[in-house]
Amino acid sequence: IEYDVWIKVDGFNKVTPVADEDLERETEDKTSSVHFLRFELTAAMVAALKLGSQLSAGISHAVYEHTVDPVPQHIRDSLVADLD
Repeated sequence: IEYDVWIKVDGFNKVTPVADEDLERETEDKTSSVHFLRFELTAAMVAALKLGSQLSAGISHAVYEHTVDPVPQHIRDSLVADLD
């Protein structure tokens, strides 16, 4: 499921995460309840967000799909504040 999550900066393509870089979190029989996701945004995406572009997020899994469009402003602002 961690590979079906995405974020999207308005005007750009969806970005899927790099997941679980620290250690293996699943086996054939189970998956962890916690996954660490890192989204690699381009410099242009970061610049657009810092200029106020909208951010959306979602999951596109075969048995569950959901989109938050847009991400609420206070959450978006907190995420953008973490970008270098």
